[in-house]
Amino acid sequence: MDKISATNIANVLSEALPYLQRLNNKTIVIKFGGNAMVDEKLKNSFARDIVLLKQVGVNPVVVHGGGPQIGSLLEKIGKESTFIDGMRVTDSETMDVVEMVLGGLVNKSIVNLINHNGGQAVGLTGKDGSMIRARKMEISHESPETQTTEIIDLGHVGEVTTINPAIVKALDEGDFIPVIAPIGVGDDAASYNINADLVAGKMASVLGAEKLLLLTNTAGILDKQENILTGLNAKKVKELIDDGTIAGGMLPKVSCALDAVHSGVKTSHIIDGRVEHAVLLELLTDEGVGTLIKS
Repeated sequence: MDKISATNIANVLSEALPYLQRLNNKTIVIKFGGNAMVDEKLKNSFARDIVLLKQVGVNPVVVHGGGPQIGSLLEKIGKESTFIDGMRVTDSETMDVVEMVLGGLVNKSIVNLINHNGGQAVGLTGKDGSMIRARKMEISHESPETQTTEIIDLGHVGEVTTINPAIVKALDEGDFIPVIAPIGVGDDAASYNINADLVAGKMASVLGAEKLLLLTNTAGILDKQENILTGLNAKKVKELIDDGTIAGGMLPKVSCALDAVHSGVKTSHIIDGRVEHAVLLELLTDEGVGTLIKS
């Protein structure tokens, strides 16, 4: 190793020190999804980031999605996917596939990857220990023909009612890394598929997490000149929504991030999951790789 390379590495490690000190024994909730879940190099860098955080005294909690994997299996069995307002209509047969993919295939592959890189991960769904209680989500549409409100039944699509964090806290204290599939259980014992961003946000709130990280397939929140915006507060976010800068698929992520900081999470981060080691770069460097939102 030449002298310049050695100096650069030393500078990087030195820059990380104050961040590591602030994050010691703190909980970080990370929503894992998008390209980071399908690209092998990104998957491995994510796993190594999570293991390193645990090793240096941070408590990472991973919540993952799996929409493309669910869609792929449904296609293989000849079942067509229907979406309303970006949400998959989930009948009983589709819910069986969701549980197989999220609670089985995807969850265990993430657990295996973290363990392969030296961590001790444990896979869960929200049904384990009745951790995530849910209810059916209903959305309403205004019918222009009848001038009435129609209630749309999405089937087994749910929203969080309560989270019991006891099992997650027990795993953290035992030096394990919880990996959670966003499946909840209702009072009727039915299973519900819940948006992973929402579960991550609610989990961060009930755990009193220091930070919520949402991995996306974008560089973060961009202004109209495509520059990354960061250090945003609720007032600035509202202005960006009102003027159309924040729109489309970014709106629910931003809403989730804001809800988390309003519920006691110190900061939320919408970060670029297409960048190798995005989690470490956002948490432990001055520059970061995304948008920070604070209360």
